[in-house]
Amino acid sequence: MSATLTATQLKAEQPTGKKARVAIVGGGLAGLAAGCALADAGFSVKLFERKPFLGGRASSYQHPATGEVVDNCQHVLLGCCTNLLDFYKRLGVEDQIRWFEQLTFMLPNGKAGTIEPSGLPAPLHASPAFLKFKVLSLGDKLSIARAMLALMRGLPKESGDNFLSWLKRHGQTEHAINRFWAPVLISALNDDLDQVSVRYAAMVFRESFLKSAEAGKMGVPAAPLSDIYGRAGEYIEKRGGEVVLRASVDQLTLQDSRVLLRVNGEQIESDYVVLAAPFFESVKLLPEADSEGLRSQIGELKTVPITGIHFWFDREVTPLEHAVLLDRTIQWMFQKSKLLRGQRDEGAPLAAGSHIELVVSSSKSLLTMGRNEILDLALKEFYEFFPQAKEARVLKSAVIKEVHATFSPAPQGDRYRPLPITPWPRIFLSGDWTATGWPATMEGAVRGGYLTAEALSFATGNQRKFLVPDLGAKGLMKLFP
Repeated sequence: MSATLTATQLKAEQPTGKKARVAIVGGGLAGLAAGCALADAGFSVKLFERKPFLGGRASSYQHPATGEVVDNCQHVLLGCCTNLLDFYKRLGVEDQIRWFEQLTFMLPNGKAGTIEPSGLPAPLHASPAFLKFKVLSLGDKLSIARAMLALMRGLPKESGDNFLSWLKRHGQTEHAINRFWAPVLISALNDDLDQVSVRYAAMVFRESFLKSAEAGKMGVPAAPLSDIYGRAGEYIEKRGGEVVLRASVDQLTLQDSRVLLRVNGEQIESDYVVLAAPFFESVKLLPEADSEGLRSQIGELKTVPITGIHFWFDREVTPLEHAVLLDRTIQWMFQKSKLLRGQRDEGAPLAAGSHIELVVSSSKSLLTMGRNEILDLALKEFYEFFPQAKEARVLKSAVIKEVHATFSPAPQGDRYRPLPITPWPRIFLSGDWTATGWPATMEGAVRGGYLTAEALSFATGNQRKFLVPDLGAKGLMKLFP
């Protein structure tokens, strides 16, 4: 679906003699990115977030049972996330991201392999490490190389095919699928390979693995997420805007020249409104009249869960800061006690104890399981990868289920993702679930916010551009489309 907008689609009577007022419903990344961009463009921004903190699904809070500050789920980014990086620079928090060029993949028997760039030109930059990759056989690697050659030729057109079928048609071995394609894609797209479109799966590998070494660098936040995204609230307020937390918007009424919102029982007036809450919440605020088609369209999007499992040990249980875990339910290990302080206290010794987060993306199998059952399963599997951890004592533990973490990047699912404009000239949509051209990621959310800001600017004759270009291809990848 194209995000191209026309002046006719966006035409609306504009207020004169004052800043145009924009109410933003939702303080996740899309709402924050839209709010910051619109504040820069001279709009009077008022953002409402029902939670007591900003960040939406990329937030942190004090866990009531443990007293520890935890992220609702571990979030990572890649070097190819150009708009997210632009947003970080806008906020002045780019130094709160730690970058890693090496990824460690581990088997339960302790065997491990690493992927990292070399001095060779793209797309060959990771070839030396890949050739020595211990968790795959030579036959597995040859099958992956053949599939990569097919992906180099360009992004395939969207179809009803899923990526698992594509992999099997391209001769991928069982281990190649389970130990290479699946770990990367399930983490990036948060759904199983038989539910993922070929186009988005191909995009992940072309944008991150093939285009350049810079594109594939992994960034991990070195501070709690709400600390990072709380800076967006300060950014808006410094430009004359307002951010209201614990603010529940439960009704929206359109009038000829304004929009009325009911916020915590009070009526708020605005010239425009941006609905930047999750899609299943935003549709509830659309006007009843003439909204059936849009509601039905958006209602076809399906959500997928992520589960984060936290353990606090009384000692350090591994020197690794992060690792991909293969052949088990748990998929990633992040040593938060090292990651969160490494950026600020580089070289300082780690205090006694270790905070480990284990991540299960597309965690549908865990939804019906209880807390203790999940903890027992995760700890048992963790010991298979890190047997030395059995000597440590678990001090605290927590399970955080993000039931509606992302929407599924299903085959042909883009037809259900709406443009930022709506049939009502004063109502705009924003989110990773809108027609951003990217899957449900932090990059996709910021793109959604920037596209909405561009649409609203265009509607008022401002014609500001906020979206930044994709990272360019390097080396031999310049020869491919």
